Amino acid sequence: MIVKDFASKFAALRKKSGITQKKLGEYLGVSNRAVSKWETGLALPSTENISKLAKIFDIPVDYFFTASEPAPEKKQQPVGMKSLRALYRMGRGPSSSHTMGPEKACMIFKQNNPGADRFKVTLYGSLAKTGVGHGTDRVIRETLAPTPCDVIFNIHQVELPHPNTLELEAWSGGQRIDQTRVISLGGGRIQIDKYEDGEGADIYPVSSFETIAEYCLAENIRLWEYVERIEGEGITDYLSEIWRCMKKSIKDGLASDGILPGGLGVQKKAKQLLNRQHIDESAETRENRMVCAYAFAVSEQNACAERIVTAPTCGASGVVPAVLYYQQQKRGYTDIEIVHALAAGGIVGNLIKTNASISGSECGCQAEIGSACAMASAALGELFGLDLDKIEYAAEIAIEHHLGLTCDPICGLVQIPCIERNAVAAMRAINAVSLASFLSDSRKISLDKVIQVMKETGLDISRQYKETSEGGLAKLKVK
Repeated sequence: MIVKDFASKFAALRKKSGITQKKLGEYLGVSNRAVSKWETGLALPSTENISKLAKIFDIPVDYFFTASEPAPEKKQQPVGMKSLRALYRMGRGPSSSHTMGPEKACMIFKQNNPGADRFKVTLYGSLAKTGVGHGTDRVIRETLAPTPCDVIFNIHQVELPHPNTLELEAWSGGQRIDQTRVISLGGGRIQIDKYEDGEGADIYPVSSFETIAEYCLAENIRLWEYVERIEGEGITDYLSEIWRCMKKSIKDGLASDGILPGGLGVQKKAKQLLNRQHIDESAETRENRMVCAYAFAVSEQNACAERIVTAPTCGASGVVPAVLYYQQQKRGYTDIEIVHALAAGGIVGNLIKTNASISGSECGCQAEIGSACAMASAALGELFGLDLDKIEYAAEIAIEHHLGLTCDPICGLVQIPCIERNAVAAMRAINAVSLASFLSDSRKISLDKVIQVMKETGLDISRQYKETSEGGLAKLKVK
């Protein structure tokens, strides 16, 4: 009876939503034949997939198993956001979801199991398929050292709660003493079954740009002042440290040359871009060259597992600092003015993180580079003193023109095409602000709506183009 009840309700919900069996299967990581069996009552999905289906259809999980069939309860939408401290994080690359997230999970697990004499970590989904290229196994072993650790790459398990899933086990005297499942959500953020992940409670009371803008207009304050009101004066000191780290990653990257690690033989190019000035170089050409040099510098530092800032992720860490550092060098903005810009850009990044995703394995590179471009656009708009409508439009343009961008790095390394994408997105952010400053009075859609479309687009992108090394550029062989 339970299977039949589930089948009828599930079939009705899927047909009403307009999602095909194939698309639903791709999102969940199962075949369309499995979805068909769920609808005909021949099988039940896993607990994890039932939970995921409830989120997709905006219903409580219990709806599938209630005796009667009342109208599905509308799931409550996000009403708050975390601190910007959970968005801008300092750490080592090359991937916030594949290295920083697992590193954080292992640190928490290790602290809670001081008596373990052996650890076992099993990687699933994107973590398993691209973990070697990202150095996931290396950072896990280093974090859990000196205790021995076995790292297992399980590329066959497809029914997962998230593409970036890992399981941690602690053993002592041949007996397993602890076990937990972790999801690496992107930007270094994790969801862990048994332990506190350290992000804390929501501190922002709302999660839409429209509501935030209404408040700022009513109070006659700018976005950075809104951030300071919500977070307290300490956020200025934190963002100042973030800016110092960003500048250091640029300077270190510009001073470095040689070959990036990983086996692709990619030559570092930031230093070349910095020094290759044309004799009759125009101002526009110089701007392009310098912004790209700064973006390459940070991205190459990230590829070398050096210290960078997630903005919002490691793979997209070069966009925001490149744009802001160039403007500081060109126009002489103070560090505190840059910090105010980072606060404004952080609001946009937080909105995307809360209402869509900043994970490439979940929503493609639009969630990483697209989000970074939107953050840089909003930050630059704040730096230029543009009004809220123009800042919103600039961020909206940035996202809109990255919709559908795939995440398919060659060999799973955050190098090709990731580094170039940081440079291109930095230039696009500058262009988005210029366009918005002229045309904001003619726009037709809001930032909140485009963020929702980003999420929907990300769910529709085929799994092979979401950081699995199964499609697109990732399948190419490099000379």
